[in-house]
Amino acid sequence: MTTVLIGFAESLAAVESAWCLADAGYDVVAFTRAGKRPALAASRYVRVVPVPAPEDGIEACVEGLRAVVAHEKPAALLPLDDHSVLLADRLQGVVPIAGPTGALARIALDKREQLALAEKAGFPVPPTVVLNEGDQPDVPDPHGPWIVKCALATVVDDDKIRRPGGGIARTVPNVADLFSGIAAPSLIQPVIDGAGEGLFGIAIGGLAFALSAHQRIRMMNPRGSGSSAARSIPVDPELADAARRFVETSGWHGIFMLEFLRDRTGRPWFMELNGRTWGSMALARHRGWPYPVWAVKSAIDPDWVPDVPPEGPHRRVRHLGREIVHLLAVLRGPRGADKGRWPTRRSTVVAMLRPERGTRWYHWRRGEFRVLLRDTWSTVMGQVRKGS
Repeated sequence: MTTVLIGFAESLAAVESAWCLADAGYDVVAFTRAGKRPALAASRYVRVVPVPAPEDGIEACVEGLRAVVAHEKPAALLPLDDHSVLLADRLQGVVPIAGPTGALARIALDKREQLALAEKAGFPVPPTVVLNEGDQPDVPDPHGPWIVKCALATVVDDDKIRRPGGGIARTVPNVADLFSGIAAPSLIQPVIDGAGEGLFGIAIGGLAFALSAHQRIRMMNPRGSGSSAARSIPVDPELADAARRFVETSGWHGIFMLEFLRDRTGRPWFMELNGRTWGSMALARHRGWPYPVWAVKSAIDPDWVPDVPPEGPHRRVRHLGREIVHLLAVLRGPRGADKGRWPTRRSTVVAMLRPERGTRWYHWRRGEFRVLLRDTWSTVMGQVRKGS
């Protein structure tokens, strides 16, 4: 049986990606940060092995991964999140990487390069100010609010990896405070009120295949966060054309996700590229689109081209832990400036209890109930502790 190494096991895409690979006949080994107990460890389809946390030392983590590769002899390594993209890039030549490496890894981890490529491809790009350390904060529009975020998906400081936060600034002094807290190259953009969408595909030799699209239904935090429920939608032809230009211009190889915010006028604004697996992988899996499998095959054989199945019926997926967090946030009520766009308690309860045909659940699989239980508990408790 062919072995595939994936990680990190605690990433949101881990469970669905692992099951997708297992269903295709692969022996799946997942690496996790030492001391973590990810939900994936409860699955009988996966073996989970610890490595040193990159937050404590990148070189030690890379050496730990080298040891895992030497022991397991995987056919490929599939990075599941931005941290693992950075680490996998340092394992070139050790194992085939089912993700971006070299120049493509830099694109995957640097939003400045992504925005430049998106603009060249013809995507609508929000007005953006790029700040480097030592710059004086500026704003792209005199009227706030603005979103301030790190330009880098991962930041390396003294051989340690970190992922700075950001936030919404309502005054110019707020912008300066957030920029100071990030302590790395940053982006300032106007806040766009809209629905999150994702365009997904796999690129082979600069050509895009198997394009599909998802849209957020609800977010874990109504103020703005990852989705707790999503639906599949038809691919927007204009976005598909621009995506093909993006792939061709960048020379992308492997799976990708392009993230957008579609505003109230219907205009889709480019937000970022995810050059690895994504959170709503459950939706792709339930529709029969095995992107993780395709990523591995394209890494093993660069000339391989996917045999794309017919597009199945549209689906909805819900994440139980995140849905509970969403409900708790709504029941708690809005704070300050959130009052105008906060969902009502009644509408939220009705929407969450209404049965929907074609709905599936993240991390649900017959015989794997412990995975769902552990994931739900860790998701809810993680948010409760963060808010306390």
